[in-house]
Amino acid sequence: MTLNRVDFEKAGSGRKAGYKFTIEFTNGRVSNVISNSPLAVDLAFVMLENEPTKKILANNKIYQISLNTKFQLLTKDLSPAKEEVSEEKAVESE
Repeated sequence: MTLNRVDFEKAGSGRKAGYKFTIEFTNGRVSNVISNSPLAVDLAFVMLENEPTKKILANNKIYQISLNTKFQLLTKDLSPAKEEVSEEKAVESE
């Protein structure tokens, strides 16, 4: 999703580099350091306060939310495929 650059510049200092961030959610919790980006902290807080979003994030998955310098908000599911998980469990049980 491409966001409006002008809205960010009006609300903040106008530094493009200051808006770039990545948030990783693992099992419904932030799993990387985001304290250097107030925007990332605020977004993570809002996402975890929203019940439907919180349920999605807590679904034993790993999600990455990132904003790049082109003001594009990207969402990725980084969870291993179910086949990979099944194979790992099979190896562990042997």
